[in-house]
Amino acid sequence: MDASFRRARQPEQKEQRREAILAAARDLALDAGVAGVSLGDIAKAVGLVKSNVLRYFGTREEIYLQLTMRGGTEWADAVCDRLAAVSGIDGMAAALADSFAERPLYCDLVSHAETMLEHNVSIEVLHTSKLWAIGMYARVGDRIVAACPELTGSQGAAVVFAAGAFVGRLHPITRPPAALAELYAREPAIAAVFPSFRPALHRFIAATAAGLREVGDEPPRQPDPPS
Repeated sequence: MDASFRRARQPEQKEQRREAILAAARDLALDAGVAGVSLGDIAKAVGLVKSNVLRYFGTREEIYLQLTMRGGTEWADAVCDRLAAVSGIDGMAAALADSFAERPLYCDLVSHAETMLEHNVSIEVLHTSKLWAIGMYARVGDRIVAACPELTGSQGAAVVFAAGAFVGRLHPITRPPAALAELYAREPAIAAVFPSFRPALHRFIAATAAGLREVGDEPPRQPDPPS
């Protein structure tokens, strides 16, 4: 890394530095998992001290929340293309499940979004993230409704929300810690109880969509009573 890059005085150099940090964080997470990467690991990978990384991103969690939004946009692009070629609840569920299964890093990020990545970032970053999520739910939800006209717009968005929740629960099962993997190898009957990621995700999404069709739209949320 040359000296001009280290100083990052020009806007394009600053953007280059941000992209280098994001790329390093992405590569590290692909290898070790999101939870296994520290801010120090990211700093070392780009040849900086941690305080310099924090000039570009407020926290480690902010870095991975940014990658979540990028990964989610790529996922939404892909699944919208798939949804244009299918019809019916089963085809829709398969399109969503396949698109998630092809993106293990995005699934890992989704599984940590609410439990980790939203817990150490600013209100401004959270505001950006939540507006992005709402827009993504609506965009993919509209395509779901086009493929499944029996669903309403709010139900289509709810399917996207539910799919992410299922991913958050199912994806960690695909990466068991060493001791658990050994247990599964020793006791196939125990391992068999815990479902394979893609088939289970497909089934749960389809069941959710069918259930939403039956129960109708959720009533408007009432304000919480004063404490």
